[in-house]
Amino acid sequence: MTAPVPPISTQISALAHAAPDAPAVTCEGRTLTRAELDASTNRLARSYAERGVGVGDYVSIAMPNSIEWIQSVIACWKLGAVPQPLSARLPDAEFVGILDLKPRSLIVGRTDPRGEAPSVPEDFVPDPDLSDASLPEAVSPVWKSMTSGGSTGRPKLIEAGGDSRIPALIGFPLGMAENDVNLLSVPLSHNTGFTTATAGLLLGHHLVVMPRFDTHEFLRLVTEYRVTFLATVPTVMQRLLPVYRADPSAYDLSSIRRFWHLGAPCPPAIKQAWIDLLGPEPIWELYGGTELQALTFISGDQWLTHPGSVGVVVAGEMKVLDDDGNECPPGEVGEIYMRPAPGSAPTYRYVGVDAKSRDGWDSLGDLGYFDADGFLYLSDRRVDMFTVGGRNVYPAEIEAALAAHPDVLSSLVVGMPDDDLGQVPHALVQSSGDLDEVAVREFLGGQVASYKVPRTVEFVDRPLRDDAGKARRSAVRAEVIARRG
Repeated sequence: MTAPVPPISTQISALAHAAPDAPAVTCEGRTLTRAELDASTNRLARSYAERGVGVGDYVSIAMPNSIEWIQSVIACWKLGAVPQPLSARLPDAEFVGILDLKPRSLIVGRTDPRGEAPSVPEDFVPDPDLSDASLPEAVSPVWKSMTSGGSTGRPKLIEAGGDSRIPALIGFPLGMAENDVNLLSVPLSHNTGFTTATAGLLLGHHLVVMPRFDTHEFLRLVTEYRVTFLATVPTVMQRLLPVYRADPSAYDLSSIRRFWHLGAPCPPAIKQAWIDLLGPEPIWELYGGTELQALTFISGDQWLTHPGSVGVVVAGEMKVLDDDGNECPPGEVGEIYMRPAPGSAPTYRYVGVDAKSRDGWDSLGDLGYFDADGFLYLSDRRVDMFTVGGRNVYPAEIEAALAAHPDVLSSLVVGMPDDDLGQVPHALVQSSGDLDEVAVREFLGGQVASYKVPRTVEFVDRPLRDDAGKARRSAVRAEVIARRG
């Protein structure tokens, strides 16, 4: 008979007892050993309990990446509470909208604008007189509750379908190994960072946490700590390339054994550049939602024979449907629907909205197609697509073409109202060189159809996506329309 899987917190404590002096987490040069992390989170959990936190209670964590962030999540699990990470930069209106979805027992790092939930500050230190001894084992009924929807609709919570009795082997399909050095370069409040950190904790990784993304610091940390595993997003990959290329002898990336990217479509030029840099073996891509109904994987070697693909289905089921609900043949773009394998337990629950479903199949709003070999290709999100004279335009295609220009650091394309064609493309570009509108239009003219070439281009001096690779496209479009009158 198989032994039951202990909760995450118990597994973390067991690793601390097995190797107390092994490094557990490093941030900004400060390191906690496994024993220090275990003891400090026991004390922190007792402090949260004094404030009323118990089994099943929601605790919102609104802090930047830090050792304290890791400690807060572990303290929640030790009480059987539900960690609910939030971006530290969330505007008050969105913050309140998420808080209103479910009662909170505690907010860490920020006060409740409504004055309802108690809070502790980002630099909170528990009473040193509290014991740091082990606590009674507790199981969180929901091991994570992520947020989504700020840029595309009403805010929602995405509760994991399972409790905190998560096996360490969840990291094995990702190629994680015990005792990896795991670089966390994306916000821990996003699913990529949260899940990668959790799987790393379960496998005894040394987590190297970046409080904020910086290109030089990313490359320095890989070099100094001999990072073996990382999961990041395409916007980070794009920002890193010019810095590395400017002085490749300053950095050593040879320790990287597995380099995952996910969270957004990766421009082929950026993907190819990283394969050229590290070889195809370490480079892997994952497509799927926080909801985890289904996933695709693709290795670097597979991508070279199916460029642009996000891979084959490795968990759950996916199919592509047209607007009438008919399954699309290979090569025809439609909306991607997915579901867990028949007989599987639900992988998520929404709080605040209902899933878009057809006969038990869910859509995340992505458009794409399968080829004849069963490899999936993404076109864009349905909400981002617009039409020019009745012809579909996918901003991601234009942005991918722009990414091939060596002077483009990031870009965002939106549809602007036009009296004749309905909408026309408008591009925002962050450049590292002396690009002008004519140069951008000429460059794109050789890569995309003429109706996809932006009518107008404006240049910005800031990244157009956040460190998790997300863009508030609808807000950007509204701002451009208002500004242009």
